[in-house]
Parts: sequence; structure tokens; C-alpha cells
Amino acid sequence: MIESLTKSPAWQALKSHHSFIEQQHLRVLFAQDSQRFEKFSVRFGDLLLDFSKQRVTDETMKLLFQLATQQKLNDWIAQMFRGEKINSTENRAALHIALRAEQAVTTEGSDVLPAVKQVLQQMESFTKAVLHGEHRGYSDLPFTDVVNIGIGGSDLGPVMVTNALKPYWTGKMTPHFVSNIDGAHLAETLKSLNPATTLFVIASKTFTTQETIANAHAARTWFLAHGGTEKTIARHFVAVSTNREAVEQFGIDPANMFIFWDWVGGRYSLWSAIGLPIALTIGMQHFYDLLSGAREMDQHFLTTPLAKNLPVILGLIGVWQINFQGVTSHAILPYDQSLHRFPAYLQQLEMESNGKSVTRDGSSVDYSTGTVVWGESGTNGQHAFYQLLHQGTPTVTADFLAPCQSHYAVNHHHELLLANFFAQTEALMRGKSAEEVSAELLSQNYPLDEIKELTPHRVFAGNHTTTSILFKKLNPKTLGSLIALYEHKVFVQSVIWNINPFDQWGVELGKQLASKIVAELRSGQEETAHDASTNGLINYFKENRNL
Repeated sequence: MIESLTKSPAWQALKSHHSFIEQQHLRVLFAQDSQRFEKFSVRFGDLLLDFSKQRVTDETMKLLFQLATQQKLNDWIAQMFRGEKINSTENRAALHIALRAEQAVTTEGSDVLPAVKQVLQQMESFTKAVLHGEHRGYSDLPFTDVVNIGIGGSDLGPVMVTNALKPYWTGKMTPHFVSNIDGAHLAETLKSLNPATTLFVIASKTFTTQETIANAHAARTWFLAHGGTEKTIARHFVAVSTNREAVEQFGIDPANMFIFWDWVGGRYSLWSAIGLPIALTIGMQHFYDLLSGAREMDQHFLTTPLAKNLPVILGLIGVWQINFQGVTSHAILPYDQSLHRFPAYLQQLEMESNGKSVTRDGSSVDYSTGTVVWGESGTNGQHAFYQLLHQGTPTVTADFLAPCQSHYAVNHHHELLLANFFAQTEALMRGKSAEEVSAELLSQNYPLDEIKELTPHRVFAGNHTTTSILFKKLNPKTLGSLIALYEHKVFVQSVIWNINPFDQWGVELGKQLASKIVAELRSGQEETAHDASTNGLINYFKENRNL
């Protein structure tokens, strides 16, 4: 590994090359090369990745691949798939790939696949028992609703997937998700549910996560107050955890405790027992299809040369944008309402993984290691924030995603949706020049003085970069491939930046302080132990909470 990334030969070559690229307009690059789309798009199965609307040339991509080679990307990929402890700060492997594997995956000399298969079999047996009415509630009625209580990766993954795969719901179970410690989230969720037909999944590896356990106990209280008993808690509550003692103390039958492992990070965990609410919603076979799609992307990532490797290309394009074009904001824009939670899911995946300021050896970085990730489904976003994308001053890049086929045949809605997708990426790339605006206004018989006045307001600079991802249809297998694509993209970038994407120490300090402040909030005394602002906020809350 080169000691200083920014002084390395590959980095310096890209920096020099950027001085040429920044003078090029995408409109001109397309005009100069009729084969641009063929050169800068890659297919995998029924998934198409088009990066031709990025400000890249053959030389750019060659230099990016040289950077990947310099940073030993292939070696790091191999290390992850071999089960080596690449999560260095926690001395763990990062084996989310094992959760969807079919062949042996070894770490510390042991094949983890048998344990993974055992949990999948446990999930399958439980799911079938619930969906077939063999496992019932206390009044002997079949379950109709499942409430997942978790937070972070224990919530975002299952929420996103169940929303995305609504056409595949069995119709036997309706999923609900509670994550926020704000009492409104739990209260509003439970308000319309029948405790006799409601199943709860408590998702917490340690069974000590503050928000999750507080919500779990509140749900338990609600259940007992509405017909449930201490004895029937075991029928209505299951746990995804490794803390058997705490699970049993809660009243959950250990037979309905689904484990996962320390080599599964929360934001990579939907493939594990954390996916139980997914399986209960879409059925276990469709859950297996989800795993299958991810597994195929895993093998593509592991075996495909860099120049045709989708996660590698997507990751390197991100490095090019962030480190050489100065991008600090990245939008995820799915033109599919079913994927409306996908931006939030990727927000955690990317920002929690690569939001780091030191390298693997603890040295401070002198380059950016990520962007603010956000987004909204199209066409809603067009009527909200696209104005800034087209004519604003910040540099925002975007991934546009869409299926070629819709599950919902409503008139010609899907054609209109995709027309907007294609038009927006073209408009962001092309822009509209002052000459084009003037000619357009002249053709509409505007007076010359009005044309002069209006033209600056109607000019679009263009040259805004986007990546387009199209796929045949949003089904479990395709969704699995899509999620794995982004997982591996994040890993690629972490290797280039020489950071550990599998820890998240930055979230811990706030948790520690919150634990201390909870006790202070229960005290009637004026608070003076913090800084002036925090003291003032706590004291104002105390003064006003009971008014």
C-alpha cells in the first residue's frame, strides 16, 4: 500500500488528468463519440449500468483502474471472501457474503455455512408454521400482522425490502416497523392492531439496544393490557439476538430466538435472521430468491475483471466524483415508488460505512471519504428539489434507477414515468445554452427586449453527471443483486481510501451521553454539569414538560 494516497502515482495521474476533463462538456463528449454509450455501459443479467453521462473518457477509466490496482483492490476482495479479519478495529471478518453463499466460507479455520443454513432452516420452519396457521396467537386465531421492533440496520433493511417487494406479499401477514424511541411511532403502529393476531419480532443482537428494548417493553405492556398473559408472550414474541439470558427473561421461548454472528454488521444484516419479517411477508421462497440475486452479484464481483465489474465501476466513479470533482452531495433517485425507501437504506450503508477520517492504521486522511447521500422517488423529486440540480450552485451527482416493466398496469403511467427518467438525465447532461433559449423565445414571438431579460433565467449549464441503472423488473432476485451491487461499491471505495467500512465508532459517543442524561432528566434539580447550551436546553425541558 502506498504510504500517502494523495501523493501516489495513480492519484497524481488522475489529478493531472482532471485538469483536462474539467474543461470538457458532456454534450461535446457525446458529439465527439457516437459509441460513447457502448463504451461506458455494462450489463449483468437483466441489469444495465450506464455511466456514459459521467465526465469520463477512456483515459479516465484506465487511470481509475490503475488506482484500483495500486490500492490492491483484487487482493482485498479476495481477503473478504476468504473470511480474513478485514474489520481490523473489531478484529472480525466481514462475512455478509456468507449469508447468501452456497459454498463453504471459512473464517478462523471454521466453515460458517452450516450455521448459516441452520438459521435459514429455522426461519423457514417458523415462517411456514405462521403462514400455514400452525403457530397461532393466544385466542387460536392465525397471525395477521407482524411488528418488527429494531433500529438502524435491524429496521432499514427489512423496511426497504418489504416495501420494494409488495407485489410478492403472500397476503397472510402485514408488516409494520417500529424504530423510533419517540412514543408516537409505537403508539400509532399498535393503535389499529389486534393483539390476539399480532406477532412481534424484537431485533437486537445484544438485546440491550436502548431504543429497541424500550419499545419492546412498551409493546409487551400493551400486549398484557389487551388480553395477553405472561404465559402467552412466548407465542407472540420472537427475538433475533445472541443474548439468550435476556431473551428468556423477557418471556420469549429460546426455540424462537434466531441468532446471527459478530461478523454480520447491522447495515449488512437483512440477509440474516434480521430478514425474518421479510420472510414472513413475502414467504421463504422469495426470501431465498433475494439471497440468490445477491449471491450472483457476489460471484460477479469476485470473478469479473475490473473493466467489466459493476461494483468496481460504480465505486471508482464515486471516487472520481468525490476526490477529483469535489462532489459532496449524492442523490439516489429511483423511478419506482416501490423503492421509495431505497435512498434511506443506502444513506446508512454508505454514510455509516465510509464516514471515516482516519485510515486503517489510524492516520488522518487528507481527502474526502464520502458524500451526503439522500434522495426521493421520481417523479416526486422533480417537483421538489430538481430545480437545484439543474440550475443551483452546489454540485450534486445522482444515480437514477428504474424497472423496464411495472407490476402495476395503470393506463400509460409507466411510459410517462420512464419518459421523465430519460428526459431528466438528458437535460442534466445537455443543459440549454443562451443561444437555444433566445431562439426558442424568438420562435414564440417574444419581443427582443423581453428575450434579453428572460434568457439568463432560462439557461441551464448542463454538464451535470448521472449514472443510470435499468433492470427488467423489480423482483426478489433483481433486488438482491441491486443491494449487493451497492454493498460492494461501498467496499471498493473503502479500499481506495484505505479505511475500515465495517465499524461505526462515531455513533457511540451520543449513546453514552444519552444514557447519562436520561438519569439527569428524571431529577428535579437544575442541571449544571454540561456546557451552557446543553444545560440550558435540559433545564428548559424540565421547566416545560409538565405544563
